[in-house]
Amino acid sequence: MRVIALRTIKAFIESRPEHAEVREPALAWYRQVLRADWESPAELKHEIRTASILKDGRAVFNVAGNKYRIVVWINYPYRVVYVRFIGTHSQYDKINAQSI
Repeated sequence: MRVIALRTIKAFIESRPEHAEVREPALAWYRQVLRADWESPAELKHEIRTASILKDGRAVFNVAGNKYRIVVWINYPYRVVYVRFIGTHSQYDKINAQSI
C-alpha cells in the first residue's frame, strides 16, 4: 500500500513532547501498512484484527496500546491509504471519524 501522508503523523508526534511516546508505534504501523496489499476491508481486518472498519473505505487503527488512534481512508483498487487523523483516544472521541 502507498501511505499518504507520513507528514501528518510526524507533525502530530512533534507537536507536543507528550506525544513522543507514539513515535515508534506509529512508525511501526506505517511500515506495516507499506508492506500490506489489501484488496478489501475484509483483508485488512484479517491482517489487523484490532482495526475498526467504517463505511466508505474508512478504517480506525489503535496504536501504542490503544492510547492513540489513526483514522484513514483507503482506496482499495489503487492501494492508497490516506491518513486523515492521528490523535489520542480522547481527541478521537471528539471527532467524527466518518467525515474527518
